[in-house]
Amino acid sequence: MSEIGKIWGVGVGPGDPELLTLKAHRIITSADVIAYPAPDNGDSLARSIIAEYLPGTQEEIIIRISMDPASFPPRDVYEQAVNEISTHVANGKSVAILCEGDPFFYGSFMYMFEKLAQRGPVEVVPGVSSMMASAAALQTPLASRNDVVCVIPATLEPNDIQRRLEAADMAVFIKVGRHISKVKTVLQDARLLEAAHYIERATMTTEQCLPLTEVTTDTAPYFSMILVHRRGKAL
Repeated sequence: MSEIGKIWGVGVGPGDPELLTLKAHRIITSADVIAYPAPDNGDSLARSIIAEYLPGTQEEIIIRISMDPASFPPRDVYEQAVNEISTHVANGKSVAILCEGDPFFYGSFMYMFEKLAQRGPVEVVPGVSSMMASAAALQTPLASRNDVVCVIPATLEPNDIQRRLEAADMAVFIKVGRHISKVKTVLQDARLLEAAHYIERATMTTEQCLPLTEVTTDTAPYFSMILVHRRGKAL
């Protein structure tokens, strides 16, 4: 039985369908409606992760989001999605909004949550984040004892990256993309390049892990991270 007029933001994990939590599975398979982000053209990664679990009887809301950083966040798109979701809820239907990784860890869901929560209760279901998945795939513990972990967007200016790096024991670089050369330069200056690990598409069938020194391209896929511990490793 689905819960009448309920909204969930559901983390579906980093890519491996088996990393979906039991709670997320229950909600996704029982909701009347599922909503999920997708690029301007092409399929939704969030939906593809859980596609094998879908019963095939649900209504679906595709939230088309531009990948152009200049237009992010696309608040008009989110507003339209919120209105559509709210209409379903007003009609007594439950809606599960799919979120890659975890809904509140750099997830676009937070922009919809801000608006939806003003209209009524929204339950957030955490998911396995790409940061945790990357550490597991690399077999690199994130932290031990009193270690400080810092998540650093590679989009920051070199001076900002350097400042945050100096305050961290473990640094996790996200949004690597076309900024990979900049990150490598900062790590080289900090004498940490040899200790850095690169991973792309963690937990997916196309996963790839390399020492950062072996990465020769100037750009990285959207789903890529760099992990580096000041001591070389947390243990």
